[in-house]
Amino acid sequence: MNRIVKHHVPVGELPEHLREGLDPAGFATVEVTIEPTSTGDDETPMSLNEIFGLRDNFASAEEVDAYVRSLREEWAHRER
Repeated sequence: MNRIVKHHVPVGELPEHLREGLDPAGFATVEVTIEPTSTGDDETPMSLNEIFGLRDNFASAEEVDAYVRSLREEWAHRER
């Protein structure tokens, strides 16, 4: 994402629709952020099947237990 910030811009130099309600003798900080163009694909929520497809696949409860145990041991080792 591109972003431009201009400080101490005279309000009188701003486009009319931006200076409405502002003191024309004052100064402003103007920030312009370019929004990414979207094809719509990025904004489509993931389905539950897609979300579940991202997880680790375990064949049994024992595999899950072993995986959790290994994570606990790893973190216990890091805390020492």
